[in-house]
Amino acid sequence: MTQLDRLRARVCAANRRLPAEGLTVLTWGNVSALDRESGLMVIKPSGIPYPELTPESMVIVDAAGRVVEGRCRPSSDTATHLALYGRFPAIGSIVHTHSPWATVWAQLGRPIPPLGTTHADDFGGEIPCSRPMTLEEIRQDYEANTGRVIAEALSGRDFSRHFAVLVRGHGPFVWDTVPEKAVEKAVALEFVAMEAWRCLVADPALPPLDGALLNRHFLRKHGADAYYGQKCRADQETSPAIWKGAT
Repeated sequence: MTQLDRLRARVCAANRRLPAEGLTVLTWGNVSALDRESGLMVIKPSGIPYPELTPESMVIVDAAGRVVEGRCRPSSDTATHLALYGRFPAIGSIVHTHSPWATVWAQLGRPIPPLGTTHADDFGGEIPCSRPMTLEEIRQDYEANTGRVIAEALSGRDFSRHFAVLVRGHGPFVWDTVPEKAVEKAVALEFVAMEAWRCLVADPALPPLDGALLNRHFLRKHGADAYYGQKCRADQETSPAIWKGAT
């Protein structure tokens, strides 16, 4: 089995987790992963029901979005994924869903504030929401422009602390180094989106979590001196101490 074959199997398994985790319904959403050695991306085929997905049905495209291998058309969000891989070398896998709670925040055009340590465990600050897209951006190169407004939403922020952006009026895009971790981040995002909404309904004036406490929880999992989890597990490369290569 080649490296790309193994990646196809992992991307397929990650996609099939989305409905199982309550992150999507019907054929909405997709997971991709990039093999940076070859520069090829593996992504879910467009419009195929999740139970019907197989490793062989995953589509392999090059950096220009041309199909290299696969019988189906790739996800309609392919250009968005490629734009993010091209912009952020630290990203190895991307998840896009229409998960209910995160999508509510996206449709409202509001960032998700860090209100507690549950948020801080996986996200090092507020989860930003992108600006509205212009008419020209929507009419021409819409999917690629979606990737560009996601990157713009991260401008001026410490990329090592951010694993997600809400696309205004659309839904969340989440990432990590490998498909398994990217799906976990999508699960965490949906959970903190729900918690934040319920907290602000109860107390609209609730302030964000104290910065020192937020940093403590985030860095114990993601910092150079992280001590959460085990060093003995074979999949340690899936949870690096800190993002590298971000530009």
